[in-house]
Amino acid sequence: MAQVIEIVDVDVPVHTAYNQWTQFESFPKFLSYVEEITQIDDTHNHWRVKIGGVVREFDTVITEQHPDERVAWNAIGGKDEHAGVVTFHKLSDSTSRVTVQLDWKPEGVVERIGDALGFDERAIKKDLENFKEFIETRGVEEGGWRGDVQA
Repeated sequence: MAQVIEIVDVDVPVHTAYNQWTQFESFPKFLSYVEEITQIDDTHNHWRVKIGGVVREFDTVITEQHPDERVAWNAIGGKDEHAGVVTFHKLSDSTSRVTVQLDWKPEGVVERIGDALGFDERAIKKDLENFKEFIETRGVEEGGWRGDVQA
């Protein structure tokens, strides 16, 4: 399994960063590889991504979610094997830290080479910077889901 952990500090309160992150259908606005996410219900999403020119579709399930703290998920069904967690940390009343950990099984030679060369780490770092710019420019979240999902 490959793993990436990236961190970004954003100049918005932790509840603003968290609320925006729960708006999965807005991910294409700041995650470069995400073409579309359809939220099926409170814990299930359907993703369409394009990585290295290859389009993939898969479903995910939220396995744990606690407001202003964390969102964890696993891919379900299909051949994509990955899981992740995003945690939110209050640094001050107006600044928060967002940490992304993503674990996946690279498929095929191209993905294994990309992993070995650090392409995935750079892509996730860039997308976190995109999130930072997106939420700081807006200053407010587009919405938020404050439900709690127990592990």
